Amino acid sequence: MTKSKVKCPRCFSDDLYKFGKDKYGNQKYQCKRCYRQFAPETLNIRSTRKRKYPSCPKCGKASFLHHEHKYYYNFKCCDKYCNHSFFVPKNKAINPPSHKISLPGKIDFKKMRYSPYIILLALYTYFLHGSTTRKVAQYLYDVHNIKVSHVTIASWTRKFAPLFMLKSKEFLPNNLNHSDEWHIDETVVKIHGKKYYLWAVIDSETRFVLSFHLSPYRSSASAFELLSDAKKHFGHPGAIVSDRFHAYKTPVKVLFPDCKHIRVDSFKDDISNNLIESFFGTFKDWYNGRKGFKSFTSAKQLICVFIFFYNYVRPHSMLNNLTPAQVAGCNYSDKHRRSWLIAA
Repeated sequence: MTKSKVKCPRCFSDDLYKFGKDKYGNQKYQCKRCYRQFAPETLNIRSTRKRKYPSCPKCGKASFLHHEHKYYYNFKCCDKYCNHSFFVPKNKAINPPSHKISLPGKIDFKKMRYSPYIILLALYTYFLHGSTTRKVAQYLYDVHNIKVSHVTIASWTRKFAPLFMLKSKEFLPNNLNHSDEWHIDETVVKIHGKKYYLWAVIDSETRFVLSFHLSPYRSSASAFELLSDAKKHFGHPGAIVSDRFHAYKTPVKVLFPDCKHIRVDSFKDDISNNLIESFFGTFKDWYNGRKGFKSFTSAKQLICVFIFFYNYVRPHSMLNNLTPAQVAGCNYSDKHRRSWLIAA
């Protein structure tokens, strides 16, 4: 068949011959010059047909599944000249961080023997001033002439963790979607004499703790859970700063493909991880007075409340005596912070 009205979509030649039929039953042709095979009736159908795997982000062509891992897929471009390899996370396979799973407690002050003012004053003294429950009980008795058992105060520190988590969701920052840098690191805590790891990610400009995760393992699975939660609520940063621990490399590459990963080698580097080290220093000042935690659940509750105090209540000297949440754009005034209206 020559000089037909049908033309090759690649080289626009009309020197064609019939080449059977496609799976839709339409006539196929093959070009004698470039050997392109096509069916004119199904060209539009083929171009709009949904691909089984995502297109290559570099050239837009089809891809194939190269490897499947627990938390992500590894695809490769079908074009041998492009051969681009990219990752797609399995969002449903990544578990939420520990503080969002089974956090027992109260979400209000109903049916409490003492007023919210006394309870919040005790919590303020316990979490911000590093006092023990016995010292807080003694302070309430000496200054306010209110006799409260230190055991009761210890139960308050854990009981209201869901309340503070609920309040933190109401006052989410509104200007962290395009942060310059996130800093990520982990530190060791003891729970019933056993070693656990507290993972945290913090924003560089506001010092706001974006997410944290408590895990018995120091592996990339914990980094996946931490960074996936931060990405879900606060978007993508310009760069992520971490130490050279190998567990951070794959999660950052998979969850933030367009993000620069800065792996700090030593304190002599231009960019350091001192911001989150400073946060962990503040945490350890409070944690060392506790001498560890008794259970995993109580550890989650206490750390939740501590981070709420750090983000929303504790003023930071490097932020002009504002809280990280206020700098991050949370809608509450300094008067509200001092009067505890955000929690009461």
